[in-house]
Amino acid sequence: MNLLLNILSAVKVYCKQNYERTGWAGVMQDSDDFDVGQRLREIRQQFGMSQRQLADQAGVPHGQISMIETNKNSPSVASLRKILGGFGITMGEFFEPETVESSQVFFTPDELRDLTSKLYQGPEATRSMMRLRQVGDAKTHGLQILQERYEAGADTGADMIEHEASEGGIVVSGELEVTVGETTRILKAGDSYLFNSRQPHRFRNISDRPAEVISACTPPYL
Repeated sequence: MNLLLNILSAVKVYCKQNYERTGWAGVMQDSDDFDVGQRLREIRQQFGMSQRQLADQAGVPHGQISMIETNKNSPSVASLRKILGGFGITMGEFFEPETVESSQVFFTPDELRDLTSKLYQGPEATRSMMRLRQVGDAKTHGLQILQERYEAGADTGADMIEHEASEGGIVVSGELEVTVGETTRILKAGDSYLFNSRQPHRFRNISDRPAEVISACTPPYL
């Protein structure tokens, strides 16, 4: 995965240690924000599944579901996406269950959906390393278009992303290291990529300046 714009930490050293440990920082769990554990429990109960059944369906350790639902563990984006695959729902459906289908055709920059604050845990400095903004209703159209920004040092994580989709993108500015399977290449402005998302993949900005990407994924990943 994707694919995907905002991550680091209030204390630089702490951020580096936490970031390397969890890959994409864990999903946001501040008290004033979205309660990931409660939402996961509600969906699991709606599907009539036990924690063990969901774990088996998603292919994750049995104890991980309990730890997330009790907010004792903040999952990485890759881990949460894998769990949601057990329900067959997207990240957008998980975080915005009440979203009303829209027939809107054109969008101004202010109308793009900022997915970043919903995906990452930690202070603003941490979330500012990667930023993801979505064009319109991805689920309705079966297509997710993202404006992505990776600050210097941003990394989707050693826990490589895998999901049922196809994705591609164009680097608009800066440089971005993209790994797909066993192949790694540093893409510069004007370079692009296209691959089967079932292949493990990772995105890193190993340069000293921001990188911006316009990407598309179908079906939607986040």
